[in-house]
Amino acid sequence: MATDQLVGFGLVTFSLVLFVYYTLWIIVLPFIDSDHGIHQYFLPREYAVIIPVAAGLLLLLFIGVFIMFVMWKSRKHAKKSD
Repeated sequence: MATDQLVGFGLVTFSLVLFVYYTLWIIVLPFIDSDHGIHQYFLPREYAVIIPVAAGLLLLLFIGVFIMFVMWKSRKHAKKSD
């Protein structure tokens, strides 16, 4: 029980940190001078589009593979029962 809560807390914390980092990167950073030292902690701006697109494509790939696997297993199980 405590392990589940710890994993859940870790996931929520990771999501919050990622959200704050991305928000600062996309919304706040353009208004700060480019020679300011804070820019060294952020990736170049083109990655702000590339990373979410790649993550979305990977998510769609995993969802498609999961659906294909479930349909393949259910079809295999239906043939056994016939």
